[in-house]
Amino acid sequence: MTSRYGITIPFEGVSLLDHRDWFHRLADLGYTDVWSAEVDGADGFTPLTLAAVTEARLNLGVAVTPAFTRGPGLLAMTVAAVAEIAAGRFTMGLGASSEPVVERWNGIAYERPYARTRDVLRFLQRALRGEKIDEVFETFEVHGFKLSRPVLERPPILLGALRPGMLRLAGREADGAILNWLAASDVAQCRREVGPDKTIAARLFVVPSDDADRARFIARRMISSYLTVSAYAEFHRWLGRGDALAPMWAAWANGDRKLANEVISDEVVDELVIHGSYDACRDHVARYIEAGVEIPTLAVVPFGIDLNEAVAGLAPR
Repeated sequence: MTSRYGITIPFEGVSLLDHRDWFHRLADLGYTDVWSAEVDGADGFTPLTLAAVTEARLNLGVAVTPAFTRGPGLLAMTVAAVAEIAAGRFTMGLGASSEPVVERWNGIAYERPYARTRDVLRFLQRALRGEKIDEVFETFEVHGFKLSRPVLERPPILLGALRPGMLRLAGREADGAILNWLAASDVAQCRREVGPDKTIAARLFVVPSDDADRARFIARRMISSYLTVSAYAEFHRWLGRGDALAPMWAAWANGDRKLANEVISDEVVDELVIHGSYDACRDHVARYIEAGVEIPTLAVVPFGIDLNEAVAGLAPR
């Protein structure tokens, strides 16, 4: 199907240490990648460090690390350390994140997210090359920083990108883009902004269930939680889904979350969240790959499923 086929870690309900057996099993099943996130569970790097020292067959990635929540120097040190441990198997994902994560949860002003991400990207690229940096960037200053441990193999840096400006930045200055919450039919529109020669990764939400009503019920709750956040709402307006999602946004703004879920159409749900039998789910993932996603990463939604069965059932064929 593809040379890369990933899954999101850590798994819910599994301790970090217990993932060691899982990493071996994932590689045996044909998964090539494990990708973490950094929202409100584990941080983005600790699960990857454990994977790096446990299973040498797996590539590692983080999607994404917020550009705001670590100082530039600390972020460079963290990326360099994971890159050293992973020895060529690590991809760094950097993004603006969102106002709830940055400001409400971490007490940091969420200001000029595009400029902050751009500046952190430029700083990281220079720091990982071993430069001594003494510069006033637009959104922060760094004076006299230099990594004392040389980075022997600089990891690719992908940008989490949702709209044309960030997608173009990913194509112009990074190694590619990480997409999230989009349909397979949306990939081409994003690819046009990134350009033809850069890597596209995407996190794909999967509810492996033949019970379509239950799967859509779960998916609607996820959609209303994510796509009412400003950055995601603007992304879907740009993708042309504004009219389809307008009833949800209106109900949410009026404080009626129940109605917000109810007015999301089956069509929108079926485009944005993969569900159905294992064969149907793998076929849906294949459509993303055919559309140009080079690193698909499944995020298995843990509602009423047996994790062992789901991971095996969704594995590449």
